[in-house]
Amino acid sequence: MKLIFKDQTFSFELLRTMGYAAFGGADIGECLSTAYRIEEGNFESWYEEWLKTATRVHREAEESSKNGNKSSARDFYLRASNYYRTAEFFLHGNPEDKRILKTWRLSQSTFRRALTLLDHHWEIVTIPYEDTNLPGYLYLAGNQPAPTLIVHGGYDSTAEELYFQVVTSALEKGYHCLVFEGPGQGAVIREQQIPFRHDWEAAVTPVVDYLAKRPEVISDKIALMGISLGGYLAPRAAAYEHRLAACIANDGLFSFQVGKIAAALSGKESGELHFLSPEMDNFIASIMAQDTGIRWGIENGQFTFSATNLEELVQKTEPFTLEGVAEKIKCPVLVCEAEHDHAFAGQPEQLYKSLRSSKTYMKFTAEDSAEEHCHFGALKLANHRIFTWLNQVLNTEVR
Repeated sequence: MKLIFKDQTFSFELLRTMGYAAFGGADIGECLSTAYRIEEGNFESWYEEWLKTATRVHREAEESSKNGNKSSARDFYLRASNYYRTAEFFLHGNPEDKRILKTWRLSQSTFRRALTLLDHHWEIVTIPYEDTNLPGYLYLAGNQPAPTLIVHGGYDSTAEELYFQVVTSALEKGYHCLVFEGPGQGAVIREQQIPFRHDWEAAVTPVVDYLAKRPEVISDKIALMGISLGGYLAPRAAAYEHRLAACIANDGLFSFQVGKIAAALSGKESGELHFLSPEMDNFIASIMAQDTGIRWGIENGQFTFSATNLEELVQKTEPFTLEGVAEKIKCPVLVCEAEHDHAFAGQPEQLYKSLRSSKTYMKFTAEDSAEEHCHFGALKLANHRIFTWLNQVLNTEVR
């Protein structure tokens, strides 16, 4: 599904931003007019134009708030938050770029301003984790005990973004929802400089510990959803955290080993590659210049894994595989697949085949308009099907 841009990565990220219109996170005209101003494949142009739109919408929010128009202020703040997130997306090639922290904080602060104008119950939470804390949001669907869905993103999403992608649907379906950021994500990498880790149960177990103490939570009906790279992270956690009643891999991911990805691109075996050689430097530089997706993937990888070069990124992602791990999962697992996924083609099936627990395979197609990675552009449909499955597994009433 191409949208305005010929460049696949720019087209997808536009679809992602615009897809939140159904949940209050975007207005279609604002997104399209911004996209038409952007120079194809130019990361700086992307930042500048989305920042202009975010700043303008933010001003509208402030003006509405000053005039006492709370509903309009809320709507403007929500959209500004998503547009600031989008503006920051391609900045990670230089981890020292001060715009990263400034723009991300604007996304967070405008979102939190919107929260104060929402009707449903929410809390900003901190989850004890090793010698620090993980940030998150707890949203309650009501004042009675209910099943609870833990949600985390993957390679690039933020806790604020997940409000649009999952939380509003979860609340409508009667689920409490706890969204958190772990190592390598959101505030944890930007403010604490804590990179990704492969043993994701170290992040999820403290979240389950926290929820088990909350009176609003039915302790044997806690489910976990991981999105994008979270399609590896969530199953990894479920393999060792057996209090989870269900696990959703959206979309399924069996491994995330940059060395194997580089080998596939070069046509060589991973053992033949020398990542610090001039030949490899030239090869990587050439494909990064030609392919924005590969450029962003490497730059964001070095940012989120705190890797100083490609060789270090390869080493740090080597443990990111579910080989010998997936069969340890005991709870029911939903593995989602997007028919035209440009990121993880073939991976969901590999994960599904490796599972030994109760499992369901859910494929989203172009006919569904849900064929893109994580089903952006058709989130209403995707969430309907996912929560229908979760209702059945947890034996909860359908709303």
